[in-house]
Amino acid sequence: MKYNKKIVGELKDKHIIAHNVSFENGFEVEILNLGGIITKIITPDKENNLENIVVGYKDINSYIENPSYMGAIIGRTAGRIHNAKVVIENKEYNLYKNYGNNQGHGGNIGFNKKIYDVNVIEDKDSITLVFTGTSYDMEENYPGNVDISVSFEISQDFKITQTYKANTDKTTLVNMTNHSYFNLSGNIKEPITNQYLKITSDYILELDETCVPTGKFISVNDTPFDFRDIKCIGDDIYQSHGQLKIGCGYDHVFMLNNKKLIHLEDRKSKRAMKIKTNRASVVVYSMNFTDDLILYNDKTNQRRHGICFETQAPPIGHNMCFIDKSTLNKNEEYKQITEYKFYILNQ
Repeated sequence: MKYNKKIVGELKDKHIIAHNVSFENGFEVEILNLGGIITKIITPDKENNLENIVVGYKDINSYIENPSYMGAIIGRTAGRIHNAKVVIENKEYNLYKNYGNNQGHGGNIGFNKKIYDVNVIEDKDSITLVFTGTSYDMEENYPGNVDISVSFEISQDFKITQTYKANTDKTTLVNMTNHSYFNLSGNIKEPITNQYLKITSDYILELDETCVPTGKFISVNDTPFDFRDIKCIGDDIYQSHGQLKIGCGYDHVFMLNNKKLIHLEDRKSKRAMKIKTNRASVVVYSMNFTDDLILYNDKTNQRRHGICFETQAPPIGHNMCFIDKSTLNKNEEYKQITEYKFYILNQ
């Protein structure tokens, strides 16, 4: 078990540092202090070939702008906020409109842009990287000073446990997540439409034409959104369903039932992963749009070569629906836990 860190860049007179954790079995994880961005999750395939199963950029400087939020911590609020406007304790706040007329993923300078302090905790079979920082009162026009902590417990048995914590001195909004794009083929070799997905979800949230929740629930029965039994992601993604047209693919809030399980597998490499969370929902995004930055495989515009599982509370939609799920009061603690387990399918 090894931990090392190295300076890989600079942003506004601060070092960008890559924190790397590796084990003798080949499991390796690398996270930047910039945005808590996961740049590497190295796991073996059925032949014990070690490859990266997250999408990332070739040039470290691409993570400074990071228009696709590649691998980053998202906050204060994940997802879109309708009309970028909220009312908190009878006071209206107009947030930064960075997704058309809506606010998305925390605004112009969200948690994905911060340089975090990092504390390292070594245990017998794991190393935990604890990222801490502060979002100040009226940052991106959100009220309250918010102290945040995101820990990544990286265990030898191919497991990452992410624990998000936050507290505030004033009633505000907090809804954090991670925006890693997974691809179990390894090194972005094949599109995720060849991989298989299962989600324990009976309902998705209806989206308007700007991908904001209307407040209505749609049963997944007899729709392309039914992943209760495992199926290939590409089976239904090109159907003419109205909700798929709005998102140009999957970009939807799946409400998790009591089992709260997400499973992804690649039957060629035999890699698989399971995600467990204490959040009520997961936004599944099938990389329907790309930016023009070069990925570490020397390619660009690899549409649908990654898939995000953004475990979170439902985004704030029409008539501020679901705002209560993102409200954090003074003297309360926000705590979100999401666990990723990687393994090889039985052959």
